[in-house]
Amino acid sequence: MPKSRIMLNMTVQEIREALKETQTVILPIGCVEQHGYHLPISVDIHNAVELATRAAEETGCFVAPPVMYTFSGGFLPGTVNISPQLFALNLMEICHSLVLQGFRNIVLLLGHGGSENTRAAQEAAENFQRLNPQLEGVTIAVVPFWELSPTMMEAFEQGDYHAARIETSLMLFWHPELVRMEKATRDNPELVARMAADPDAYLVKEKRVDHPFVVARLTQDPQMEVGVMGDFAGASAELGRTVAEEATRGLVEFLSRLEG
Repeated sequence: MPKSRIMLNMTVQEIREALKETQTVILPIGCVEQHGYHLPISVDIHNAVELATRAAEETGCFVAPPVMYTFSGGFLPGTVNISPQLFALNLMEICHSLVLQGFRNIVLLLGHGGSENTRAAQEAAENFQRLNPQLEGVTIAVVPFWELSPTMMEAFEQGDYHAARIETSLMLFWHPELVRMEKATRDNPELVARMAADPDAYLVKEKRVDHPFVVARLTQDPQMEVGVMGDFAGASAELGRTVAEEATRGLVEFLSRLEG
């Protein structure tokens, strides 16, 4: 069975020797952000790290130390925001360092579903490739983990966005000891309904001058206190296992294609 290579736990000698066998590395990318009253602020980090670890156990590829601080856009306690621009630059620097060590396949595994993060990661990968034409034979892939699971994609289409049934189920599977279902609740029904139709409905847009040239000022709706987007009813470790297995299978298949 392939040996997973978790770089945080490896020495320089072990990494050097393992690079002779594989040059593929997964970079788990999460986000430090609120996930309601029943889930920890580390959900997106766990999603990326746990999935990367399971895929590495099947393929023998490396798992790099995770990128934790990225862009959320929210402002509830515990959430830490790094601008999309700085996040993208950070990814480019990490990719450059990994390539110089000998890695040739770098998989940016996104555990956070914010559109700004996804776009920034894609731009980072594209700009890195464009600005380093001398680095031949390097492949960088951006993999949103939710796109690896048909069950999760179907749930998204039904408004299961944030800290709801799917993410709660994943945490019940990954780390049940971190889930506080007895504290699970949602914001007021009016805000919940708005966020079900539009996950960005928690943002209040204001313009001092009403003109197309003016960029709106974005603030968080003061009614928002919990932050769940969707419904956590029906969450279970069994559902989490299904999503995790689908995503692992999808990632392993992709890694196999990368390595030819």
